[in-house]
Amino acid sequence: MKRRYLGDEAQARFADARFAVVRRLAALAHEQSCAFAVVCGDVFESSQVDRRTLARALDALGAFRVPVYLLPGNHDPLDGASIYRQPAFRERAPSQARVLEDARPVAVAPGIELIGAPWRSKRPGRDLVAAACAGLAPARGTLRVCAAHGAVDALSPDRDDPARISLAGAETALADGRLHYLALGDRHSRTEVGGTGRIFYAGSPEPTDFDEQAPGEALVVTLEPGRIEVTPHTVGTWTFLRRRDLRLAGEPDLDAFEAWLLSLPAKERCVLRLEGAGTLDLRGGARLDLLLERARDLFAGLDWSADLRVEPADADFDDLELAGFAARAQAALRERVKAGGDDGARARDALALLVRLAGVARA
Repeated sequence: MKRRYLGDEAQARFADARFAVVRRLAALAHEQSCAFAVVCGDVFESSQVDRRTLARALDALGAFRVPVYLLPGNHDPLDGASIYRQPAFRERAPSQARVLEDARPVAVAPGIELIGAPWRSKRPGRDLVAAACAGLAPARGTLRVCAAHGAVDALSPDRDDPARISLAGAETALADGRLHYLALGDRHSRTEVGGTGRIFYAGSPEPTDFDEQAPGEALVVTLEPGRIEVTPHTVGTWTFLRRRDLRLAGEPDLDAFEAWLLSLPAKERCVLRLEGAGTLDLRGGARLDLLLERARDLFAGLDWSADLRVEPADADFDDLELAGFAARAQAALRERVKAGGDDGARARDALALLVRLAGVARA
């Protein structure tokens, strides 16, 4: 998975984290005495991953001590070009990694069946959960889990998508005993769907973007006759953090902003998206530039946008101690700023640079 706001070095670390989290999932499954594990689609970003990525992924899956069932999703569907059909996958996949290729019930543990709703193309054109449940009779003496991928109609704004999963249909299958739990993939945020307590998106095991809610988790599901318990466990190590409330109007605001940046943990695994607004003098603008420059060196990524005005103030020039050409340039630039327009904006930028350089020279 690529992210445009990550540089090459951070992108490599982000990729490594996505292999490492598979091993943490394996350790969690062992610690929690899980009977099996399920990945509900999009195991791979696409079916065109390179051989090295595939080899590393399969090696990480080998850390599981229990069967781990892989469901083809919209990014890695079970079509003619599917990664799951390629010799490199079939020859090197560990024995515990098993692909859910159809909806036939699989006995995964005593008294437990798993059915899959795999994507066979990027546009299946129907509700795959409904299709998987259509031929099922109510389970007698067996607990049945369905692994599926896609958008539930109650959460999707796309009313015309024929592949949307019907919440009403899924809840009917739970009520009549054809299913006992529906595990979902596609949303990267942990999400409980409906009111049964039996339909969940686990979310992505590592965060991938800024708008996700409760990402970086796995769900451990305890399923017994008449009882279910769903417990989230944090497995992710990265953070995607957005702030829209930065109001910068002077030194106190910059002090608070700097303190907040310094307080953030694991900066090398933190991606920031910051939106600033306000008005600063030239010294404040120069200090802000320096804070952002240092942050880019420390954090995995920084996306900065601002509705921010930087205006010269008399105090900006009080102790610059400029002489000769520099003093004359300062006076000329200040006159251009007063004139406004594009030329005034360029002059303001030049003055800000002058103040910053003069400050560096004094230091």
